[in-house]
Formats: sequence, structure tokens, C-alpha cells
Amino acid sequence: MSEASLNDRQFFGHPIGLRTLFLTEMWERMSYYGMRALLVLYMTGAVTGFNPGLGWSQLDAQAIYGVYVGLVYFMVVPGGWLADNILGHQRAVLYGAIIIALGHLTLAVPLSQTFFLGLALVVLGTGLLKGNISTIVGKLYPDDDPRRDSGFTIFYMSINIGSTIGYGICGYLGEKIGWHWGFGAAGIGMLFGVYQYVRYQGLLGDAGALPNPMSDEARGRLVRYTQIALTLMIVAIALSLMGFVDINPRIFAENFAYFLTVVAGLYFIFLYFFAGLDAAERKNITLLFLLFIAAAAFWSGFDQSGGSLNIFARDYTDLVVSGFEVPVSWIQFVNPIFVVIFAPMFAAVWAHLARRNLDPSLPVKFAIGLIFMAISFMIMLAAVALAIETAPIGMRWLLLTYLLQTWGELTLSPIGLSAFSRYAPKRYVGQMFGLWFLASAIGGVLAGLLGGEAMDEGLASMSPVFTFMIEYYLAIAVGVLIAAWLLRRKSAG
Repeated sequence: MSEASLNDRQFFGHPIGLRTLFLTEMWERMSYYGMRALLVLYMTGAVTGFNPGLGWSQLDAQAIYGVYVGLVYFMVVPGGWLADNILGHQRAVLYGAIIIALGHLTLAVPLSQTFFLGLALVVLGTGLLKGNISTIVGKLYPDDDPRRDSGFTIFYMSINIGSTIGYGICGYLGEKIGWHWGFGAAGIGMLFGVYQYVRYQGLLGDAGALPNPMSDEARGRLVRYTQIALTLMIVAIALSLMGFVDINPRIFAENFAYFLTVVAGLYFIFLYFFAGLDAAERKNITLLFLLFIAAAAFWSGFDQSGGSLNIFARDYTDLVVSGFEVPVSWIQFVNPIFVVIFAPMFAAVWAHLARRNLDPSLPVKFAIGLIFMAISFMIMLAAVALAIETAPIGMRWLLLTYLLQTWGELTLSPIGLSAFSRYAPKRYVGQMFGLWFLASAIGGVLAGLLGGEAMDEGLASMSPVFTFMIEYYLAIAVGVLIAAWLLRRKSAG
């Protein structure tokens, strides 16, 4: 298989199966980001007039947004477990894609009663798809294949192409015609993804096709446990949708953030002390733990694009260009466009430094990403100060903010995917990808909590929250660098 994989160069010099995964991820990200761009706008929109929204407060809407983003990525952990032990990664991706499409089509129904049901379906489907599709990408290559990092970079481009399509189509339809038209467009896009995955799944070969080997008795026991867990989950969702359980979004988001942090900490402890890993694997787990902390902090700022920065664009930014009022969600276009422009440049820089033995270590790259995030919110502090004096302000402030955040993303996200693929213990690789996305879950919940505080009193509440965020990005960057230095010194000793 190793030799066949090395000779398969039909997709830009990479295995042809990467094309199937590229297009599936592209349509999934189109639906995810297209809907996410509308989510807070819809929840906080006025209940009367053209294109009525739900009329919820900023605190509640931002908290729900954070919980949604957190759940999307948290469910990747059980999704990876199911793929590792029961379904296999290929079937998990297929089932997830179908459930995601059903979720977006449910959101397209113009009834407020179906809103949370649609969100729940998208959450469950993404949990099955998101981590497992990245796992299959890694399985297309032998361990020593030098194309692995560039393969993940190509795969990462699909995210940005898909999000660009989503922002453009779903954003315009949702804001200019009707919110549910935008949600429906996300569902149609996901159906395209399901179709092409089913048609070209055979190109993946046996990469991720089968779950981990175990006895029939052991697998049957896991299936029974899974059925019980799914039944309890469905009952809990049903009780919440029917109003039998009253949930305060803000309190739920805070407790959910604590829960995710504890789960992540316990899982790292389990891997390090009780998973039977050798010394080299435990060292890798320590490295991945440092990257996990940095990633969780980074995403708490990056996901403000769908929350507080989205509201800042709507309420305090001049969106008129040559007489045309740009949809609020279109400003988020710039992130995927910047990624497409700058990803090859960053890849070239890393390759150039590597040839001279100057390539920064993984913790250094992650720290650079956090520093870029801190600088982006320094720009937003200046924008807030200007908006207090004379609102609305020009779009260039948000464009510069997103540029800096994109540079931070390029030093952190594709590098993190590759690191978790390469350094994860082999028998835990699906769950380790889930753990990587758990950092996104924690960051997403924190984004909702911080965004709610930032927008609670308008511009007056933004500056102190953004100042706090700058401080903790810089503090974590320094902490990661010190911990990495100590780890390297101990290893050398």
C-alpha cells in the first residue's frame, strides 16, 4: 500500500482520493459558514418589518452562538470514537454529511419551533464528519510520505473555497431575500457534497474504511452502549425542544465551557498515564497538549467573526459601496480570500526556512498565531474608539483585523492538523483529531461568552473585553514558548 500511495499522484501530485475529500469538505464548509454568518444576525434581528428575526438579546444570542459552535466541535470527539470502533471513518463521513443536509433543510422551514432542531442536526452531523474526514486525509499517505503536510494544505484550501461560496450565496439570500432562503441554500450545497461523496467514495480505497480490529463480542458491547447513549441524547433534545427543560443560554454556555475544559484535561491525563504509551508517545502527547491550549485561546478570538465582529459590522460600519449596501456577512469574504492569497506564501516561507534549518518549532508557530490575534484586537480597539466619536466607520478597520487574524490562522490551523495527524498515537488517531477539534469547541464557547459581554452595552462594553483578550493572548503565547523551551531542555538532558 505504501508504494501504491507514493505512486498515486493524480490530484495535483497527491492521491486521487484527496479530490473526493476536498470536494466533500468544500461543500460542508460552504453550508457551515454560510449558515453561521447569518446565525447571530437572525437571532438578534427585529421581529417586525422586512426579513424579521427572532429579536433576542445580544447576551442570549451570542451565548447560543457560542454553545452551537462549541457543540459542533465537541461532538467530533464521540464522532471519532464511533468511527474508530464501530463505523469506520468513511461511513461516519457519509452519515454525517446526510444529517448535516437534513439539519440545514430543517432550518430552511420558516418556523421558529424548528430552529433548535435544525441546529441539533447540524451539530450531530458535523460531529461525525469533521474530524473523520481529516483522519482519512492522513490515511491516504504512508507515515514517511513527505507530501503529507502539503496534502493537508491543499485540503485546507477547500475550507476557504467552501466558506467563500457560503458567505456569498447564503449571506446574500439570507439578508436580502429572507433568512430561511439562506439556510436553505446551505442545505442544497450540502446535498451536492453528499452526491459527489457517494459517487467518488471508491477513490478512497481502504483508507479509513474499517474500524479498529476487535472481537465481535467487544464490538457488540460497544454498539449497545452507543445505542443507549443515542437514546438518552434524543430524549434530552426532544424534552428541550418541547419546552419541558428551561435553559438559560448564558449559564449553560458558562457551564459548558467548564465541562469541555475538564473533559479535555481528563483525556490528556488518561493518554499520558493510562493509555499504555511509550516514552516517545508521551512526549508527543505533551507537545500536543501545549498546542491544544494555544489553539483553544486562538479560536476564542477567531470565532468573533460570526459574533461580536459581525454585529460591529452591522451596527457601526459603513457598508455602502458605490450606492450598493454590502450584506453584513460579505465582509467575512475576506478571510477565505486572504487564505487563498497567503497560504502559498506561508508554505513557501516554511519550506525556505526548513531548507536552512531555521524552520520554527510547532509551539513557536502557534505563539506567532496568538500574537497576530492580539494585534488584530489592538486594531479593533482603535476602531471602537473611532466609532464612539463618529459612527459608522469605514470597512478598512475590519478588513485589517481579518487580515491579521488570517495570518495567525495560517501559522496555526493547518500546522495543527498536520501535527495531530503525525504525532497522535496510532490507535487513538481518530479520537486525537476529535481532541484537536475540542480546542475549537472550547474556543467557540468562549467566543460566544466574550462576544456577549462585548456587545452587551454597545461600544462602551467592547473596549474592556477586547483589552482583556489582548492580554490573555499574549500571556498564553509567552507561556507556551516557556513550556516548550523547558520541554526541549528536559529532552536534551
